[in-house]
Amino acid sequence: MSRPEKVSAAHLQRLAVVYVRQSTLAQVRQHTESTQRQYALAEEAQRLGWPAARVEVIDDDLGVSGRSADGRSGFRELVGRVCVGEVGAILGLEVSRLARSSADLQRLLELARLTDTLVIDSDGIYDLADFNDRLLLGLKGTMSEAELHLLAGRLQGAKRAAAERGELRFPLPVGLVYDDEGQTVIDPDEQVRAAVADLFAAFEQTGSAYGVVGAFAGRRFPRRAFGGAWAGELRWGRLTHSRALGVLSNPAYAGAYVYGRFRSRRLVSPDGTIRTTTVELPRAEWAVMIHDHHAGYIDWETFLRNEARLQRNRTNAGERPPREGEALLQGILVCGGCGRQMSTRYQAGRGYYECSTSRADHVQTPRCRSVRADTLDQAVARRLLEALSPEEVALALAAADEVQQRRARSTRAAELAVERARYQADRAERAFHACEPEHRLVARSLEQRWEARLAALAEAEQTLAQAQAAVAPLPPPAELEALCADLPGLWAAPTTCARDRKRMLRTLIADVTLISEPGAKQLRIGIRWQSGATEPLDVERPPRAQDARRTPAAAVELARRRGPELNNHELAAELNAAGHRTGTGRPFDPDAAQWLRWRHQIPSPPLLAAGELSVRDVARRLGVSDGVIYYWIAHDQLDARRGPANRHCIPFPREVEQACRERVTNSAHITAPTEIVTAGGAV
Repeated sequence: MSRPEKVSAAHLQRLAVVYVRQSTLAQVRQHTESTQRQYALAEEAQRLGWPAARVEVIDDDLGVSGRSADGRSGFRELVGRVCVGEVGAILGLEVSRLARSSADLQRLLELARLTDTLVIDSDGIYDLADFNDRLLLGLKGTMSEAELHLLAGRLQGAKRAAAERGELRFPLPVGLVYDDEGQTVIDPDEQVRAAVADLFAAFEQTGSAYGVVGAFAGRRFPRRAFGGAWAGELRWGRLTHSRALGVLSNPAYAGAYVYGRFRSRRLVSPDGTIRTTTVELPRAEWAVMIHDHHAGYIDWETFLRNEARLQRNRTNAGERPPREGEALLQGILVCGGCGRQMSTRYQAGRGYYECSTSRADHVQTPRCRSVRADTLDQAVARRLLEALSPEEVALALAAADEVQQRRARSTRAAELAVERARYQADRAERAFHACEPEHRLVARSLEQRWEARLAALAEAEQTLAQAQAAVAPLPPPAELEALCADLPGLWAAPTTCARDRKRMLRTLIADVTLISEPGAKQLRIGIRWQSGATEPLDVERPPRAQDARRTPAAAVELARRRGPELNNHELAAELNAAGHRTGTGRPFDPDAAQWLRWRHQIPSPPLLAAGELSVRDVARRLGVSDGVIYYWIAHDQLDARRGPANRHCIPFPREVEQACRERVTNSAHITAPTEIVTAGGAV
C-alpha cells in the first residue's frame, strides 16, 4: 500500500504521537467508544508507514478540559517533543482534541510548521508548510472554540434564567436544607439550628469573628460534606476563623437568594504560569439577588450591620478597631513626625505608644517618639469628660439637626445626579432588550449606549461616595443622650472594660496626633473630633525614672545646712522631723543620711575634740595592738566616749599617756606588735 504524498521518509524516521484526551472523567467512564477510537489511531499511524516502535500514545490528559493548556501535562509534553524535532506527525481524532483555545492551538501549529511536523485527524493529513492546510486547521480551531462558547452560553443562559426565578438549586450552607418540594427551609435538626443561631449571637456580643471562635472553644460546629464518600452527610468539627467568616458573610442566612456572587478569574504569575482563582464580586455586580426568598436566621438589616462590623475589623485594610488592653488611644494615635499610625506595646504591665520604626517601608524622623500610654490617655479622657458636660451636650443636641440638614444639602446635588444617571441607564437597558437580537446594526448601537450610561452611573455614584466620605458622620442624638446620662460614673465604673471605653471615646473623637519636639518639657497633641473640629492640648511629660527617685531639693538643702554639725543619726532625725522623705518615699535612716552625704558631698562633723585620739592613734603611740586599747576601755581602765559613727574618742593628756606607758612596761602579757612596712611607710 502506497503511503500518502505528504508523508515523507523524513517524517517516518521520527515519532508518530497519538494524543488522547477526554474533557471530563464522566466522559472517560461513559463515552468509551470515543476513547477507543482515539487509541485506534496508533494502528492508523502504522498503516501510514510508521513502525510500531515509533508510535507513542500520550494519554495523560484524560478527564482534563482543553479550554486551557494550564494543568495539561500531556499537552505540554507534546509541545516539548515537537519543539526538539522528535515528532514527525501528531494524530488526533479531531483538532479540538488538541486544544479548545485558539491561542494554544495556533502556538502548536506554528511550532509544527517550523519543525516540519504533520497533523493528522479523521478528515485528512495536513502539512503546515502548505498555506491551505494551515488556513483549514486555523478555521477548524476557531470553529471548535466557537462551538465551546455556544455550548457554554446555552448552559449558562439556562442557569441564569432558573436563578432569576429563584429555582436554580445549588449546595446550601449548613443550617439550610431543601424540603420535599424543593424549597429552601431552615434545617429541622435542632442541634444544627442552635449552633448556627449561637454563632450569630456570639458575634453580636463579641463583635469579631475571632471572638466567635473563642466563644465556641471546646464546642463542635456542624458542616455539610460535598463530594466524596461523605457527600451530603452532616459532619461535626472545630469552628475555625475562616468558617466563622464564611457564615457571617453568607447572605443566604439572611433569607436572600444570590447567584453570581463569585467568579473565576485567570491570573498570570511573573514566571508566566497561568492559574485560576475565585474572587468575590461587589454586591452591585451580583447577577441575581432575591430578598426574602426563604426563612433566615437573621434579617437583611442585621446582615448589613454584621458586614459593616467585619469591614471595620479589617486591620490589613487600614481599619483600627477597639481591642483589649488599657491603651485608650490604640489605633487612633498618629505620629506627628512621619504621619503614620503609632503602634501599642505593653511591657511590665504598662502600655507604650511608639512609632512603627520596625516596618521596612518606614523612615524614622527626629520627631518620631515613644511615650507612656497613661500620659496621653489621662489627658484625652479628661478633655472628653469636660466636653460632655450637660451644657455642652444640650448645645450639641440643639445643633445636631441643623448640622444634619446642612450636610444633606451639601450632597443633595450628587444624589440627584445619581438618580438621573440611574434613570438613563435603566432606559437604555429597556431599549436594548426591546431590540430584536437579529437586528445587529441597531443592537450594537443600543448596547454601546447602554454601556456609556452605565459608565456615567458608576462615575456619579463614585462622586456621591466621595462627597459623603469627605465629612465624618455624627453620632445619633439618642446615642449621645444615653451616653451622657452619667458618663463620669460610667467611665470610672469597674465593670466598664477597656474596649467599652475605647468605643465611647471613638464616638466623639476621630483621631489624635502626637507632636513631640525633642527636648521640650511638654507633649503637644491635636484632637480631631468626629464633627471635624480640631483642638490642641498640652500634656506634661512624665518624669524620668532617675528624676522620679531623686531626693527632694528641700531635703538636700537642709542636709547641706545641718550636715556638717550633726552625725547621721541626728541628721536623719531632723530630716524626718521636717517632713522630708527619700526619693522612694521612705523615712530617712542613718544609712540614707550617709548616702545623702556621699551623693552631695556634704562633710561630716569632726570626729575628735581637742586633745582626743582614736583607738588606733593611741595604739600606735604606745606600740601595742588595738585590742589592748579596747580591753582597757571595756574594763574601765581607760576613759572614752562614743563619737560620730559610734567611734571611740579617747581624751589623752600627758598624764594619761604616762600611766598607759607604765602599765605596758609592767605587764607581762603585752608585747609590742611588729611594724608592717609598706610602700607608703610604716603602718
